[in-house]
Amino acid sequence: MLNVNIHNLKLKNPVMTASGTFGYGEEFADFVDLERLGGFIVKGTTGTHREGNPYPRMAETPSGMLNAVGLQNGGVEKFCSEVYHRIKHLDTNIIVNVSGSSIEEYCSVAEQIDALDKIPAIELNISCPNVKKGGMGFGTNPDMAAQVVSEVRKVYHKTLIVKLTPNVTSIVDIAKAVEGAGADSVSLINTLLGMAIDVERQRPYLSTITGGLSGPAVKPVAVRMVWQVAHAVQIPVIGLGGISTAADALEFLMAGAKAIQVGTANFVDPAVTMKIIDGLEDYCNRHGIKDINDIIGII
Repeated sequence: MLNVNIHNLKLKNPVMTASGTFGYGEEFADFVDLERLGGFIVKGTTGTHREGNPYPRMAETPSGMLNAVGLQNGGVEKFCSEVYHRIKHLDTNIIVNVSGSSIEEYCSVAEQIDALDKIPAIELNISCPNVKKGGMGFGTNPDMAAQVVSEVRKVYHKTLIVKLTPNVTSIVDIAKAVEGAGADSVSLINTLLGMAIDVERQRPYLSTITGGLSGPAVKPVAVRMVWQVAHAVQIPVIGLGGISTAADALEFLMAGAKAIQVGTANFVDPAVTMKIIDGLEDYCNRHGIKDINDIIGII
C-alpha cells in the first residue's frame, strides 16, 4: 500500500527523516522502530571533523526554529570506521548527507561513501545556509550546482539525491540544472535564511546572526516549491519543510513528492514518524486507496 521508489531505492513507505534532525538514527532507537521507516538520512558529513558554529546556535521562533549548527560532525573517516558499523545492520535505507567547502571535498566524501555496501544513496547538500564556504553557495547558481553534481556523478555510482535551497529566485532552474548533470532525485526544501533579535539584550539570538528557519512556518513555501519542481523535472522529488502530521505529508505527496522527510518535528515528538506512517495507512484505508502512488502528484 505505501511502497514507493526513488530511482533504485525501494522504500517500505514514503516517510524518511531529514538530515541534521535525526543524528545517526541510533539516537532515536528507543522511540521509533528504525526499520519501519522508508529510510533515514544521517547528519551532514564532511571531509574532516567540524566543530560547527559557536553557541548560541538554535532559537525558537513562532511556528518554527532557527538553527546555525554549521554541520558539526566527526568527518567521513570516522563515519566509515565507527558509525557505519553500528547502523549497517538496519533493514531500511540509510542515506548519508554529504557536504563540503569545495567540489574536491564533495567528491572525496562521496567516493568514500560509495564504497560502503549498506549505504544505497547519498544526499548531496548544496543548500546549507550555515557555513561560510560551500553549502548554499553551490546551490544558488545553476551552473555551479550542475558542476558539483557532474563531478560527484563521476565518482559516485549509486542513487544520487541533491538537496536544494529555497533561497533562490527560481528553484526550478536549479532543479533542472542538477537533473541535467546527473542527479537521480532532488530533495527540497532546505531551510529558509532567517534572523531573530533579542530586543531586551539588543542583539541577535544566534552567534552567526542569521540561520536556517525550519518547522511549520515554512510548509506553505515548501509545498509550493515541491509542486513547481515536480512539474518541471522527470526525476523523483522528495519533499520536506514543516511536516509534523500525516496530513502535512499528504500535501507534499499530492503536490508531486514521491517521498517526504520529517525534520524539526522530531525535536518536538521523537516518535512523530511512526504516527505519520500510521496516519498514512489510516488515510489510505478510509479513502479506499490500495497504492499510495495513485495520489502522488494529483494536484
